[in-house]
Amino acid sequence: MEKLILKFLSLVTFLRYPSQHKSSRYYIRDNYFSRLVQTKYLLKDYVTKEKYKVIEYKGEFQQELTFVLPFAYWHYLNGTLKKTISCLDTKDFYFFSENHSEVYTQRTLDYGTHSFQFPNMTHTINFSTLKWAPVPLKENYKNNTFVYDKPLLIIANKFNIEWKNFPLNFFNTPVLDKIIKTYKNKYQIIYNRPLVSHIVMDNSDILDLDEYDWIKAEHPEVVLLNDLYQQHKAEVNSFNHLQLLVYANCNHFISVHGGTAALASYFGGTNIILSKSGVEHSFNEFNTIFPALSGARILHAKADDEIFEHLEKYY
Repeated sequence: MEKLILKFLSLVTFLRYPSQHKSSRYYIRDNYFSRLVQTKYLLKDYVTKEKYKVIEYKGEFQQELTFVLPFAYWHYLNGTLKKTISCLDTKDFYFFSENHSEVYTQRTLDYGTHSFQFPNMTHTINFSTLKWAPVPLKENYKNNTFVYDKPLLIIANKFNIEWKNFPLNFFNTPVLDKIIKTYKNKYQIIYNRPLVSHIVMDNSDILDLDEYDWIKAEHPEVVLLNDLYQQHKAEVNSFNHLQLLVYANCNHFISVHGGTAALASYFGGTNIILSKSGVEHSFNEFNTIFPALSGARILHAKADDEIFEHLEKYY
């Protein structure tokens, strides 16, 4: 029966989105099916409303932030959340969960691809707010510890293998140099590129950009989040916890494609996202899902030059 329904939904998807690439239409079809699956929970979710829902995930970080975490939060608000299960160092994301287990030490990119357990189970052109609620990370983690004389500007970078190829979406040192020189007098800049030891990995290997020593030598006024972690290690639960605390005090972000951009979109204000390629483009996700995470203004830069166009206009 499932195969027949999926074939029918494939036809519906083709007729509705004929211009989309075949590989992209699979995402759309699977989201249609995952929403049909939710109908079997109508009685539990809207009538009996007992704590029954166990939400388990170990897939991509971006998908967890954009789809899984808001799904779990909806069930919390609905009174139906029983337990959440995820990777190491995730309990602070699920601060609302009374029973959260950190089980997995490795993320799997194709995890949940055919489980259909979330209304938005993967990238989607038809984002649904069914059983989806923005998680108030900013409100929960705003603090008086990470406060500076100038407003914060967080540069959230990464440098890792993407789609089994060399890095594409990242800020190189010339771009970083220009951003820092232009805005260091107006903002307290905090630079964040997590190390391998700080996050749970998937199969996208993190490479060395060799920028830490350069920043310390050329721009000592920039605060490195990795250094902050060493200074406050005894006071925080994990590197993720520190990210939440620092990000919660910021309204100006510059980030790159992926989970890095999704996290920065959780804290309101403005987030400039460098994304040169990805299904997010054709699905318009930077205008739908990402702003919905917190009401943040999302500015999509498809090239390095566009970063500075947005910076000049909004920062």
